Amino acid sequence: MATPTFEQLLEAGCHFGHLKRKWNPAMAPYIFMERNGIHIIDLYKTAAKLDEAAAALKNIAKQGKKVLFVATKKQAKQVVADKAATVNMPYVIERWPGGMLTNFPTIRKAVKKMTTIDRMAKDGTFDNLSKRERLQISRQRAKLEKTLGSIADLNRLPSALFVVDVLKERIAVAEANRLGIPVFAMVDTNSDPSGIDFVIPCNDDASKSIELVLDTIVAAMAEGLEERKVEKVDTDKDAPAAEAAPRRERRRVRRNDAEAEVAEEAVEAAAPAAEEVAE
Repeated sequence: MATPTFEQLLEAGCHFGHLKRKWNPAMAPYIFMERNGIHIIDLYKTAAKLDEAAAALKNIAKQGKKVLFVATKKQAKQVVADKAATVNMPYVIERWPGGMLTNFPTIRKAVKKMTTIDRMAKDGTFDNLSKRERLQISRQRAKLEKTLGSIADLNRLPSALFVVDVLKERIAVAEANRLGIPVFAMVDTNSDPSGIDFVIPCNDDASKSIELVLDTIVAAMAEGLEERKVEKVDTDKDAPAAEAAPRRERRRVRRNDAEAEVAEEAVEAAAPAAEEVAE
């Protein structure tokens, strides 16, 4: 897991914050200086925080848990969709459905509705419907796919959220905070970092900056998933040996018991002869 160098962060424009008049004072610890009315982010702190977040997300992935990526801003949508898909993680890049976390069972019902429509198309139920009804159901399916298609495999609440631009995704952050779900986020100088568990102080508007951070995060998660596979293979290999050990022990005990029984019978058989000799 390689953390980007200072030069790479600089080249991607991760250091550019917002205008001074738009800043959030809570971001003061992460600001290096002001230049031409724009705040400059301390990239050494960005690198350290990114490394910390990547290590934590790697551990979550290693445990087989899900991380939900959230980015609905134009310059981040496609990057997030592509990167999250490489590690098979759910993502939201269209409008955040209100109550997606706090009212998760309702969201799951909508996903199941999508599955039901797919089943209708396969089993021939569609053929018995009028053209208008088929069109309405198809439109409904397309709408559900657009908003919920990327979370179709999310059967339970995610173990963490990764957010690009906490100001824009404040509803998602608020829902995660309410449920105690840890939030990892790229936080710019105009945002409040107080509700974020793992703050990555960084330019969240430039596509290069977003891509560099996501590359690091996704690479760390891929490592965690790979380690999980290796450990699973090792466990499967050790399982037969572990099962065989008790069997060997039981056989050894039975063998010892049998030998002891034979010895006891021999002693009993020899006892009368010994008594005769003694007489």
